[in-house]
Amino acid sequence: MYKSFSMELAGRTLTVEVGRVAAQANGAVFMHYGETVVLSTATASDKPREGIDFFPLSVEYEEKLYAVGKIPGGFNKREGKASENAVLTSRVIDRPMRPLFPKDYRNDVTLNNLVMSVDPDCSPELTAMLGSAIATAISDIPFNGPTATTQVGLVNGEFVFNPNAEQKNGSDLQLTVASTKDKVIMIEAGANEIPEDKMIEAIYAAHEINQQVIEFIEKIVAECGKEKHDYTSCAVPEELFTAIKEMVPPQEMEAAVFTDEKQVRESNIREIKEKLKEAFEENEEWLELIDEAVYQYEKKTVRKMILKDQKRPDGRAVDEMRKLSAEIDLLPRVHGSGMFTRGQTQICTVTTLAPLSEAQRIDGLDIDETSKRYMHHYNFPSYSVGETRPSRGPGRREIGHGALAERALIPVLPTPGEFPYAIRTVSETFESNGSTSQASICASSLSLMAAGVPIKKAVAGISTGLVTGENDEDYIVLTDIQGLEDFFGDMDFKVAGTHDGITAIQMDIKIHGLTRPIVEEAIRKTKEARTFILNQVMNPVISEARKEVGTYAPKIIQIQIDPQKIGDVVGQRGKTINAIIEQTGVKIDITDDGLVSICGVEKESMNKAMEMIKIITTDFEEGQIFKGIVTSIKEFGAFLEFAPGKEGMVHISKISKERIKRVEDVLTLGDKITVVCLGKDKMGRISFSIKDVPQE
Repeated sequence: MYKSFSMELAGRTLTVEVGRVAAQANGAVFMHYGETVVLSTATASDKPREGIDFFPLSVEYEEKLYAVGKIPGGFNKREGKASENAVLTSRVIDRPMRPLFPKDYRNDVTLNNLVMSVDPDCSPELTAMLGSAIATAISDIPFNGPTATTQVGLVNGEFVFNPNAEQKNGSDLQLTVASTKDKVIMIEAGANEIPEDKMIEAIYAAHEINQQVIEFIEKIVAECGKEKHDYTSCAVPEELFTAIKEMVPPQEMEAAVFTDEKQVRESNIREIKEKLKEAFEENEEWLELIDEAVYQYEKKTVRKMILKDQKRPDGRAVDEMRKLSAEIDLLPRVHGSGMFTRGQTQICTVTTLAPLSEAQRIDGLDIDETSKRYMHHYNFPSYSVGETRPSRGPGRREIGHGALAERALIPVLPTPGEFPYAIRTVSETFESNGSTSQASICASSLSLMAAGVPIKKAVAGISTGLVTGENDEDYIVLTDIQGLEDFFGDMDFKVAGTHDGITAIQMDIKIHGLTRPIVEEAIRKTKEARTFILNQVMNPVISEARKEVGTYAPKIIQIQIDPQKIGDVVGQRGKTINAIIEQTGVKIDITDDGLVSICGVEKESMNKAMEMIKIITTDFEEGQIFKGIVTSIKEFGAFLEFAPGKEGMVHISKISKERIKRVEDVLTLGDKITVVCLGKDKMGRISFSIKDVPQE
């Protein structure tokens, strides 16, 4: 049965249509926010997937370029693999949804969002987040929702909720907050050094709006919601846990995990599994569950040690970081390099500089953003965790980590006017044991300064974790979590920033939300840790950007010309500018307002190109001295090219102070000569003289 529901959300109408389309999905809603339209569906398999120990959730965000009236570029006029924005949006939708499904649910679930129309003032990403939450809530799929999501901007010091396109362009904050009925469940932010208190205020202002949206969703569920279906639980039987504890007492399990060496811990756990498999070899049903049972036993042990005994697996105090180190200039020929090490997490970031013409072009749903000047890429090879698997290119996790580091560093980058380069940083994970994304932010800050990129301030990142007990007051927040504490804990709260404020946040949790005291403590602890990293680890290595780019980096000089002269520099079909490039070996970029950037490695070649451009764009005046090459000889004189595409003539009477009968008696093709400008002749050609060149 078709039903339509509407509410006013941040000054625009949000309409949810149920039963109009996609009736065969478990849950489907046709979402309208302004003129943005997204079809959100939730589907689940009938039976659990066999042989897995995780919840198989897939989230898709499909961008269709017809939504903004575009045909895909390139030879293939069909949308291809998901764009970076689509991948990042899928991850943001996934994070608040995943914790609300039953932990023992193993049926495949797919949340699909098809973007069909885009109103620049009504975010399709936000519409899809709401759509996935509503489609799942009204479906028969087990789900402890609903959730709601709000975006927050900061324009002229005032919060703006679900900002429009103009407000986004002028905002100092890009914050996305998802909530359940009681708690915050997801935070994602990019910010221009927003103070911690202001960020907390923004988070909970969004949380209040989310409560209004949840009330709206609950009305939809009350009228259209299906009864949740039963499912086969994949929980480990209590009898197996009891049998395992008899063979491996809690003290033995605690001794196995209590080490700061990841490899030692993994070896200890392998021995325990082998011991149990040998003991239960006659019980095939239990044999299949041993890996999951040991995982659960290990998890309970770690959580009990931390929460009850305040004892971390590697022996650190609750707010103590692992051993830290930083260095720069590891690689001699690159433009800049920096390495940051935190315990068994080690990242090396390499910076590469190029002309602005090498900025990344973007073909997506954002009409305003067509290129990206700063690119951060993150790689996570299998050797970094002691495993072996073929490299298949970056996955969603790698793309997400790269985007997080990029977001953290953008606020401190110089403008193109201050530093006319395209910038790429690549973070290579050498070793991983927790929070490599934040280590890549630290390494990238070091690398950029080493490369001579004049960033305004250094940026550092750190992650806090969480272990909760039976009630909201029973919890402990951990500074600098390692992999084990991330796997077995309840939260990975990443915060990056400078001394003066936050530049990026990403929060992942595995429980049904965080209370305000937990959020405030996590942000406070990351501030303390970030300050320590900046002052004690990074600043002693390099505290500000080098004054010049490195020896092997391209150099860029700029000249402003009259925009009406751009055509003279480019020439017919690019003939003039290509000639300059061929003669000097430089790269040249020209903006519409006449700013010419000349990029090269040798200053002599760059200066030569600049001189050519100056000649081409200068209005010729009598008395100016030029050097040129004879390109043509006629009976009445010689033509010479004094800049690519620019020619003038020396009349035979102006070649020599003595009378000559033929031009060839003095000049030959290819001669390099110095001339003085006499102005323009009757035919409008530039006229030169050799004999009148001043002797000095």
